[in-house]
Amino acid sequence: MPSGGVVLIISFGPPIRILDTANPTAPGERSTSFVAGLDDAFTLTEHDGDQYGVQVDFTPLGAFQFFGLPMSALARRVVEFDDVFGSEAARLSERLYESASWDERFAILDATIEAQLRKHLPASPDVAWAWRRLTENGGRLPIGALTEELGCSRRHLSTRFREQVGISPKTLARILRFDRVVRRLSQDAGGRLIEIAHGAGYYDQAHFNRDFRRFAGVTPSELLTLRLPDGGGFSSG
Repeated sequence: MPSGGVVLIISFGPPIRILDTANPTAPGERSTSFVAGLDDAFTLTEHDGDQYGVQVDFTPLGAFQFFGLPMSALARRVVEFDDVFGSEAARLSERLYESASWDERFAILDATIEAQLRKHLPASPDVAWAWRRLTENGGRLPIGALTEELGCSRRHLSTRFREQVGISPKTLARILRFDRVVRRLSQDAGGRLIEIAHGAGYYDQAHFNRDFRRFAGVTPSELLTLRLPDGGGFSSG
């Protein structure tokens, strides 16, 4: 389901099947190592029961600096790792696979990430500040108030966001509100939906349900039935 992060998967095992949500019975695309940018829709994946690899969760600003490319190139897409990291992708995957321990793998990843961050410029201060403000309050800050604080137009901020985050500030705020609810639902077995929704900034039941349908493919009540025990997340039904 949508969240505020960009995901890098480096697989050492069988490929993952990424399904077309509009036609989930179709064969889908098979991928091993890939990057998934910010998205405002859910993604369906399947595998044969075994998974072996590494997942790196970037903030969009971290991904922007790590890959050194516009985040609009990754938004709403799943892209092969070597398409955005070149020949270094295969070499990194091989080094990680052949490492003797997970401590060694993490050390290689840390060194790779540090080297990449030194190569590229970070996000601009205004985008970094706006991103921080939105994440701090879970997307509840109105975009008009955000642009007033920054002293810029909505159009200016939206353009910069699409380049360095991948989506508009308004869409990001919706995703952050939704993600806040999902996290509460995965952990709070006794909380009432209306209270959780209100705490995340939803004041309209129709809007709440509409966002859930868009982001999760199910209603909030249906998602509760898919909850795994001990806050372990959600099954796919």
